[in-house]
Amino acid sequence: MLLTLLVLVPLLTGLLCWPLRERAVLERLNLLAFAVVAALALWLGAEVLARGTVEAFGGFLRADALSALVAGLTAFVALACGVYAVGYLREEERAGKINARLLHRYYVLTPIFVATMMAVPLVNNLGLMWVAIESTTLASVLLVRFYNQKSSLEAAWKYIIIGSAGIALALFGTVLTYYSAVSVVGEHAENGFNWSVLIAVADKCQPAAMRLAFVMVLVGYGTKAGLAPMHTWKPDAYAEAPVPSAALLGAGFINCALYGIMRFSALAAKCLGQPYTGKLLVLFGIASILVAAPFVLVQRNFRRLLAYSSIDHAGIMVAALGFGGKLGALGAVLHMVFHAVAKPLMFFCAGNVQQRFGTPYLRKVSGVIHTLPWTGGLFLMATFAVTGVPPFSLFQSEFTALSAAFAADRAWAAGLFVAGIVTIFAGFLVNMARLNLGRPAPDAIRGAECPWKLGAMVLVAVPVVALGVALPAPIYELARHAAQMMGGNP
Repeated sequence: MLLTLLVLVPLLTGLLCWPLRERAVLERLNLLAFAVVAALALWLGAEVLARGTVEAFGGFLRADALSALVAGLTAFVALACGVYAVGYLREEERAGKINARLLHRYYVLTPIFVATMMAVPLVNNLGLMWVAIESTTLASVLLVRFYNQKSSLEAAWKYIIIGSAGIALALFGTVLTYYSAVSVVGEHAENGFNWSVLIAVADKCQPAAMRLAFVMVLVGYGTKAGLAPMHTWKPDAYAEAPVPSAALLGAGFINCALYGIMRFSALAAKCLGQPYTGKLLVLFGIASILVAAPFVLVQRNFRRLLAYSSIDHAGIMVAALGFGGKLGALGAVLHMVFHAVAKPLMFFCAGNVQQRFGTPYLRKVSGVIHTLPWTGGLFLMATFAVTGVPPFSLFQSEFTALSAAFAADRAWAAGLFVAGIVTIFAGFLVNMARLNLGRPAPDAIRGAECPWKLGAMVLVAVPVVALGVALPAPIYELARHAAQMMGGNP
């Protein structure tokens, strides 16, 4: 029942909002649904820690440590975005940028989008996981084109076309995975396409089919995660979607795509050996970091800057997974947790700045900390957190991944890893320092902070600071068990 509710609560909320039109009712229903989902996700984490796995409908739905982490992170991001959206959309409506029809569209589509994301880590069948990931695209593309402007329509088309090409490859890879195992599990074996069944027999699968399957899955789901060179949809989508939707894409949906890569990586590594999967994962991961670095240096739009940051972090997680060993998988899982917690704060601060100054361009914004003190201060803190400055938690996961690279005798990859991370840090520091600490315009006046938006930022900022001080034992245990399943044995 628990696993079913995690999907049904947001899905039914979206359907319930369909015939409703009053803004206050739509806001409250969304907030209530996301609060319930967050509570259910906490309950799921406790159940997984106590029992190892939680199943429903004879294994049709199944949650292990990795599933519980991804579901919990999705629920946290959805709740924070739900709170922020109240203030953000009210301001957009007052400014005349949206009307009641668009407001209604947001509150119908967002919980459905969250429901599809929640389904990804909870379905056991790899084919249904593919369906869930594809459904996230269908649910979110209308949010990308939300403002109905030429640039947002272009971003939506790019998102759907590139994403569809990627998801088609992932489908072929999924079918080939089943083909590689059919001689072992049997053509008509019950639950033969469940991950829990396949991982037990992965070492007996056909290597040739599994080799091609993993390449297709990595490229396919890598497109959804924004790995280079399949990342080109991401900057446009992040820049054009409403800020709460962009935050859901950048801190929630990215984990669903990486979850798919992690599941298939475990199967392929057991069948083909970790060196084969590791080389491909490191190649795509390091390439993503290096592609993001120069764009961060020359970026002029701070909304697009966040997209290249997500490309960088997706690369870090995939590279860490590829390094393997005791530390690689653990570093990838921890980085997923820390990134999902910290990244919404960057989006929220960027949204506040764009609404206050009426532009997303860095050259037109200066002295935010003088005009919006809370937003400016939290923006600086979020910049340090997201770029992995100690003592913030992302430094811990990046250091773990780097240690895994040296343990695997991949010094060249470690060098490129560090070079990319340092370059991105420098680019962020220069851009954010100018935006926040520069001299404000002579006619700039201090603006009032919206309580809803400030509340959402504080909701995210508290765990960002707390995780830099100490990692709670339950979260670490879930991450450790998830890493063991992905091939590490810490």
